Amino acid sequence: MKPGRFTALMLACLCGMLAAPVARAAACAAQSGEQRAVLLELYTSEGCDSCPPADRRLSGLKDRAEYAGRLVPLAFHVDYWDRLGWTDRFASPLHTRRQYAMAELARSRLVYTPQFLRNGRDWRSGGSPLDGLRDSAAAARIVLRIETLGAAGLAVGGEVVAVRPGLETWLALYENNLESVVRAGENAGKTLRHDYVVRRLVGPLTPDREGRLALRQQIALDADWKRADLGVAALVQDRASGEIVQALQRHACPS
Repeated sequence: MKPGRFTALMLACLCGMLAAPVARAAACAAQSGEQRAVLLELYTSEGCDSCPPADRRLSGLKDRAEYAGRLVPLAFHVDYWDRLGWTDRFASPLHTRRQYAMAELARSRLVYTPQFLRNGRDWRSGGSPLDGLRDSAAAARIVLRIETLGAAGLAVGGEVVAVRPGLETWLALYENNLESVVRAGENAGKTLRHDYVVRRLVGPLTPDREGRLALRQQIALDADWKRADLGVAALVQDRASGEIVQALQRHACPS
């Protein structure tokens, strides 16, 4: 092989090696659009016999292409049903506190399960979560980047830029394709399946005086979490009213 051709071949190989990590990093990122996306929160429990249909409804959103980039679903399992004999392994007192806090911010007394909140407000419709909403410009821009930290966890980077004051950001690590065989309580004998289950909730994170927030979070993973089924959502909400002004989610990339 002539020296010139050998050099060109080596350069081509080197360029390919350098480009691969860049393409991988770019693929494990997401950016919000100019319009506000819809955050759909489900407050649920494995100890509540009326919750499984709501869980299935949320899971059914996974394969709906029309919701891509427009809808961010999350399931917050609350702990106040645990007293009936079945401890929901996905429940957290933090989720219970969020449900009550969101009701207080909305000046509402409605706290129940299963409860859907659409952009921070009680939502009981049987239709599409996008029904009845007018397109509106988002009050924040979000960039999410997810990096794997070996077996230890995930690093969440990116930026949130708020275009109005009084906003705060929350990060939710969620997991899909979960299953429980319930042996006590109102759902005894049932096998329940869940998606978008919040595993970690981080926040509130507040922007600087210019409305910018750099995301630099490392989230530790429990040993039984399935890395291939994890994702991260960023929620930007009004501190005073609880209204969600923008949301974005990104599934974690293969390690």
